[in-house]
Amino acid sequence: MGSFLKKPFYFGDLKLASNIFSAPLAGCSDYPFRKIVHGFNPGLNFCEMVKMDALVRYDEGTFKLLHSDPFCHPIGAQLCGAKLELAAESAKIIEDLGFDVVDLNCGCPVDKVTKDGSGSGLLKQPWLIGDILDKMINAVKIPVTVKIRLGWDDDHIVCEKITQMAELVGAKAITIHGRTRQQGYSGKARWEYIKACKEVAKTIKVIGNGDVFTVQDAHDLFQQTGCDGILVARGTMGAPYIFEDIEYFLQHGKEKLRTEEDILAIFKTHFGYICDYAEDRKALLDTRRVASWYLKTLPSAKDLKEKVFSTKDFEELKIFINNYSLSN
Repeated sequence: MGSFLKKPFYFGDLKLASNIFSAPLAGCSDYPFRKIVHGFNPGLNFCEMVKMDALVRYDEGTFKLLHSDPFCHPIGAQLCGAKLELAAESAKIIEDLGFDVVDLNCGCPVDKVTKDGSGSGLLKQPWLIGDILDKMINAVKIPVTVKIRLGWDDDHIVCEKITQMAELVGAKAITIHGRTRQQGYSGKARWEYIKACKEVAKTIKVIGNGDVFTVQDAHDLFQQTGCDGILVARGTMGAPYIFEDIEYFLQHGKEKLRTEEDILAIFKTHFGYICDYAEDRKALLDTRRVASWYLKTLPSAKDLKEKVFSTKDFEELKIFINNYSLSN
């Protein structure tokens, strides 16, 4: 199993700690989330995606999404957009901000993104993906990567074609989410297509994605597809330690023990990052969102759940959480 884990791992000349990455999760991968994830040593940690249009007009909210600290490197940014004329400029802005990798999103399935041809809407125009990547690659020195789904629907599976095209223009890696846009997040990820993309790839790194929620899932994705690395997405929600656990499992063949007390301590650390970063009203909402993830693995913490979702006074909640223990 240790052969699946690559330490270090390379995108061109960029040296990464491993081949286990943290995905750009829209609405989740904010600064406190990335900070807690960073403590468990993913090979690469992504910010949530930003729109090319907003980036080039220097939208303040967009730049806030990209906020990071030097200690959180290596870090990737993901661009979303279908306008060829914005590709080079937006990629250059990302490089100038100090990011280590810039990724093109061709996988987001939501209507508000796909309606202008962005996200997985680009899967309808594979040639445009190649053109956009080419513009990005020629504008920056950092590695350019791309994340895709299998295709728009089962009648239009284009992942192998895009893998070859991305390799041809010089992308360093392609992440394959094993679902079509039509599937959304329903059904099972079809890893056999990730394997097919790996088989047509010559130099480009193929990163597997989809349905990695446990360390065994990570092992099975490697084993069944031969992929070069994996990108963990929803599996990080409430389990930022999954990167450390996957690495341990691949090295030792057994799971790393995590007690409820351990997970509570990690939640408290995450909570502290939220408190430091957001004003009280937003911090309260963010805490409820994050707590809903952790509480699934804290069955003994019913009173904590009740307090988080009933308290409207954030200072009161802060005192409660900081003093909370499972033996209360």
